[in-house]
Amino acid sequence: MALRRSREDGRRGSASTLVVVGLANPGEEYQGSRHNVGGDAVRLVAKRRGVSLTLERRQRALTVTIPTPRGPVTLAVPTTFMNESGAALPPLLRRTSLDDLSRLVIAHDELDLEPGRLQLKQGGGLAGHNGLRSIAQTLGTNEFARLRIGIGKPHTKGQGADYVLARLTGARKAALAQDVERAADAIETLLDYDLDDAQRRVNGVRG
Repeated sequence: MALRRSREDGRRGSASTLVVVGLANPGEEYQGSRHNVGGDAVRLVAKRRGVSLTLERRQRALTVTIPTPRGPVTLAVPTTFMNESGAALPPLLRRTSLDDLSRLVIAHDELDLEPGRLQLKQGGGLAGHNGLRSIAQTLGTNEFARLRIGIGKPHTKGQGADYVLARLTGARKAALAQDVERAADAIETLLDYDLDDAQRRVNGVRG
């Protein structure tokens, strides 16, 4: 699906063939939380590639563009809070000249998948995720791709906020780090294969 742009959208930048956005809350107090696994996975891919995410003027995300055999790919982590993630998308899509939203992939935590599970999909519902909701409202569509990173559910619904935002320690921290590693592997698969092929390689794989 193409994204409609108004005259006020401003200057366009160099084209990227794929934009991967990892969702996370900014700030030290949220580091190592389940809610930040999307952003952590994108950061890890950048680290593996020997590059750094940086904040450019007028952007609302840390970004880096890397060369791949399939063309330039932009990695990004919004600097907004999770429920305002959509604000980072318009300047990012302008800078990367991305019109086809099937080439936009949002990496995010997913309560409806158990830890260790990953799912690549095109479009779909928002499952109550505030970051996805903000992005869908900003873009006017749900038809972007997602990398859903399973974090499982708390024992009771009332524990939801604490469950996703708490900084983990010990064995839980180590397990989450492994999940981030697997999510980074999935993102790297997207760098080498189209979405259909990447889905076959990623979906159903358990940790």
